[in-house]
Amino acid sequence: MSTVPSELTVEVDTVGAPQQGAPTPARRVISTLRRSPAVLLSAAFIVFVALLAIFAPIHTLITGWGPYDFDPSAINTDLGGIPNGTLGGISAEHWFGVEPQNGRDLFSRVAHGARVSMLIAISATLVTIVTGVILGMLAGFFGGWVDQLISRVMDFLMAFPALIFMIALLSALPAGNRPVLLVLVLSIFGWPYTARVIRGQTMSLRNREFVEAARASGASSVRIVFREVLPNLRGTIIVLATLAIPGYIGTEAGLSFLGVGVTPPTPSWGQMIASAVGWYAVDPMFFLIPGTFLFLTVLSFTVLGDHLKKALDGRDIA
Repeated sequence: MSTVPSELTVEVDTVGAPQQGAPTPARRVISTLRRSPAVLLSAAFIVFVALLAIFAPIHTLITGWGPYDFDPSAINTDLGGIPNGTLGGISAEHWFGVEPQNGRDLFSRVAHGARVSMLIAISATLVTIVTGVILGMLAGFFGGWVDQLISRVMDFLMAFPALIFMIALLSALPAGNRPVLLVLVLSIFGWPYTARVIRGQTMSLRNREFVEAARASGASSVRIVFREVLPNLRGTIIVLATLAIPGYIGTEAGLSFLGVGVTPPTPSWGQMIASAVGWYAVDPMFFLIPGTFLFLTVLSFTVLGDHLKKALDGRDIA
């Protein structure tokens, strides 16, 4: 499982009104990111994949081929089901070709697989971030027995070899609604890494002047945590979320590749790659297309998250 290292630190600025005429922190970050070709390319590919996932049903209406539809005419049964034509059967009817043996449209399955992968990764990230931020802030702000309790739970979960236990849990649990189970399992093992980073940032903020001023004004501890501390963690939270998404996309693909993730016939990039392993010598496109989408999606989110962290730290990016 790809996780965010606990050493991650982001410069934290106190909330305050920007000086008249000075660019806001958000504008400075955006201006810095826009100067990087790598960031622009990464953002463009992420938008492309997001649109591909959102409008996947539209492609089905246009071509008439859904992710579960077989096209026997697109494969050569005399040659073991190899797609007709070159490059895995790419044609005006099948834009990315078809799967061997059954003739299912690869473009439709890649698009619907993007919906599954993105939905699971984003949902797991939201659960992880919400849980990790709340528990991390409580541990860092209150300290004492609250910190000890939350920290011991974090240590307990982080001591597990996450991937092995994910495989064991998903293998033991009934198939049921597999995407929901994946979100829950990913979140259980993912939130401690977020909480540890947030705890450290909160500990550095709890004695700052604006927090002391809020205490002196009679604000309750809960109000201080969520109205004073939380807004100053937004940069850290954004970076953590951006770096968590590619990790969860890769983990979901790995679990599906091993047969304990998304179950057939629901399309998944990892599942498609697993099915293509036996065909790469005779139909490399069947392996290359979903593998390329998975690689570029994870790479794009990783590049964007890394450059965002540098921009929030005030460092120049290439």
